[in-house]
Amino acid sequence: MADGLTPARRAADRLVDDPNSAEGSEAAAVAQSILIGFDRHYALFRYNAQQAKARYEAADWHAIRDLASERIEFYDARVSEAVERIGREFGAARLATGNWQQVKRQYVSLLAEHRQPELAETFFNSVCAKVLHRTYFHNNFIFVRPGVATDYLDGKPPSYRAYYPAQAGYERSLRNMFIDLGLACPFVDIERDLARVLAALRAHMPEALEAAIDCQVHVLRTLFFRNKGAYLIGRYLNDGELLPFAIPILQDARRRLYLDTVLFGTERLETLFNFSRAYFMVDMEVPSAYVRFLKSLMPTKPESEIYTMLGLHKQGKTAFYRDLLAHLNHSDDRFVIAPGIKGLVMGVFTLPSFPYVFKIIKDTRRKDVSREFVKKQYQLVKVHDRVGRMADTWEYSDVPFPKARLDAALLKELRETAPSLIEEDETNIVIRHLYIERRMIPLNIFLEQADDAQRERAIMEYGDAIRQMVAANIFPGDMLYKNFGMTRQGRVVFYDYDEVAYMTDCNFRRIPPPRTPEDEMASEPWYTVGPTDVFPEEFGTFLLGDPRIRALFMKHHAELLDAAFWQKKQAGIRAGLLEDVFPYPESMRFHHQPTSA
Repeated sequence: MADGLTPARRAADRLVDDPNSAEGSEAAAVAQSILIGFDRHYALFRYNAQQAKARYEAADWHAIRDLASERIEFYDARVSEAVERIGREFGAARLATGNWQQVKRQYVSLLAEHRQPELAETFFNSVCAKVLHRTYFHNNFIFVRPGVATDYLDGKPPSYRAYYPAQAGYERSLRNMFIDLGLACPFVDIERDLARVLAALRAHMPEALEAAIDCQVHVLRTLFFRNKGAYLIGRYLNDGELLPFAIPILQDARRRLYLDTVLFGTERLETLFNFSRAYFMVDMEVPSAYVRFLKSLMPTKPESEIYTMLGLHKQGKTAFYRDLLAHLNHSDDRFVIAPGIKGLVMGVFTLPSFPYVFKIIKDTRRKDVSREFVKKQYQLVKVHDRVGRMADTWEYSDVPFPKARLDAALLKELRETAPSLIEEDETNIVIRHLYIERRMIPLNIFLEQADDAQRERAIMEYGDAIRQMVAANIFPGDMLYKNFGMTRQGRVVFYDYDEVAYMTDCNFRRIPPPRTPEDEMASEPWYTVGPTDVFPEEFGTFLLGDPRIRALFMKHHAELLDAAFWQKKQAGIRAGLLEDVFPYPESMRFHHQPTSA
C-alpha cells in the first residue's frame, strides 16, 4: 500500500476525520480549543503593542519597559491555560494516548484563512508537548514543517504603505509618510527634520536624486517601539536598487517629536535588530508579512532572529530548530567543545559550520550555585533591557542530537559533567535542558590575537559594554574577559550570567585605608565585607595584569575602578533616571551634523 496504512487504519482515520462521528467531533473540538487559546494570546500580544504606542505618546518610559518585560510571560501563560482547559474538558489521560494526528488535521483546516497561521502552529506544538508525555510525542503529531504557507499572506490594509516621489516629489512624500503614522504628539520642527533626512539621503547616494519611473518608498504600517524610541522602518527603491532605512523618532523634554537620525543600509538595520537588544513592540496583523519585508532589508539575518526581535521568541525558536535540522541534513562536521576557558557552571559546545553555541548547566559546578538559580539568572536577562550588550538565548527542552555527530571528547564531557541532563539510545543523545545563543569570539582570545589598533578598539568596546549595562541597572558581577565575546560587527557582548545582579542591590565601597602596617601585610582583609559589597578598585587586580591592556583601560575607562562612578550611577537609577543608550553612534545623530546638512 502506497501510504503504508492498513485498510482498518485508513477506515479509522476516515472515521476520526468525519465531524459527525464521536471521534471526529472530539478532534475538531480539541483543535478549536487550542486555536481559541492562541487567538487569545495574540490578541493580548497586539494589545500590548498598542499600549506601547500610547505609553510612548505619554513619554511614560518606565511603563514601556514594564510592557516589554511582561509580554515575555504571555505565551507560557496562554499555553498553560489551553492545556488546563483541554484536560478539564476532554481528559488529559485519554488524550495522551489518543490520535493527535487527527487533531492536527482538524487544526490545519481551521487555519485556512487565519492571519497568523505559523504562530498558531507553534502554539499547537507547545500545547501538544505539554499534554503528551515524551513517550507518546512524535513528529507526526506536531508541525515540524509549516502546514500552511505564508509566502503571499498579507493584511487588509497591507503591511506597508507605498509613496511615489516621482509623482508627488520627495518633500511631499516624506511629509505624508509621517502624517500617516498618526502620532498624537506635535513635532518640534518637521520641515527641518525632513530637510535633514533628504540631506542624509543625498550624502549617502552622491549621485543626483532623480526619481526614476519605478521610484518608491515603502514603510511598514506601524512603528517599532523600544525604550524611548519609535522607529520607522522602510526601503527606498529607485531604478531597480533597494536601500533599507530606519528613522528613530524621539521626544524632547516637552514631549515634542523629532527625527534623531536616519540609518541607511543593511548593516545599520542589522545592528538595530541585533540579538543582544530588547525586543521591539510592534502591532502586526500579519507578522509573516513584516518578517518578509524585514528579510528584504536584511537578507542574511535568519527568520528565527527576526521573529524573535519582533517579540515572537517562541516562533523564533521554532524557526531556529527547523534551520538546525536543515543544516544537519546538509553538513557532516561534528559538534565539539567550544574554544575558550571552560566555565565553572556552564558547559558550552558548538557546530563549527553553524554560527551558534549550545550551553548546558553542569551537574558538577560551584556548590553555592544551584541549577534553579542559574535558570533564574538567564530569565532575568531575558526579560530585562539588554541594551545591545547582553546575549539573548533560546531555551529548549528534550533536544535530540545524532550521536554520530558528537565529537568523542564532547560526548565524554557531557557524560561526566551533566549525566542528569542526558538520555541516550543507540542513535541519539537527548539533552533535557539547554540554552542556544549566537557564537562570538571570547574576548580573552580576541585580545591575545589582536594587533594594537584592534586591542584598543576592543578595550574601548569592553568598557562601553559595562557602562551601558550599568545604565540599564545591571552589574555584570564577573567582569573577566572570558565572559565577554566579540561579535562579527566588532561589538563586545556579555554572555555569562552566573553573577549578574541589579545595580540597586549592590553596595559599592572604597577599600578603607589600613590601620597599621600589619593590616597591609595580612592575608585577610582588615575590613568587614558584606554579601553585597563590591570594591571597584579591586577590578584592576584581575583585569589589568597585561601592561598593554592596563594602559588602554586607564586611558579610556579609569573611572570604572572608582567606587564614586558606581555610586553615582546607582543614585541615578534609584531616582528613576533612564539613561539613553542609542543603537547607533552618537556622531550619527542629526544634532551632531553641520547646520548645512
